[in-house]
Amino acid sequence: MAFHKTEQTYERPNFLDSEVGLVLKTREIPQSMGKDQDNRKIVAGGTPFPSNDSSAAGIVFETIDVTDDEKRPGSVIVAGRIIKANLPVTLDGGAETALKALGIVFV
Repeated sequence: MAFHKTEQTYERPNFLDSEVGLVLKTREIPQSMGKDQDNRKIVAGGTPFPSNDSSAAGIVFETIDVTDDEKRPGSVIVAGRIIKANLPVTLDGGAETALKALGIVFV
């Protein structure tokens, strides 16, 4: 007996400037970070983690569907080179300062 699940994907611009110096850590992405998109809760790659303020501790690496889970493991960028203009959200000043202190360089 076969089970099939159809998933819709979304094209997003690349926000990584370089893989050199890229550091990823696994974190639990909460459902509360998800935005409604086609009856799903989606956390887009490039979203500040855990929030877009001075408590930002990284940037979500890949788009994650958190519809079915309260928390879902995902990769978070904690150091590396990011193209700021290609992020899906405009960074808050406090978030940008916190992320720069971690080792994220914006170009």
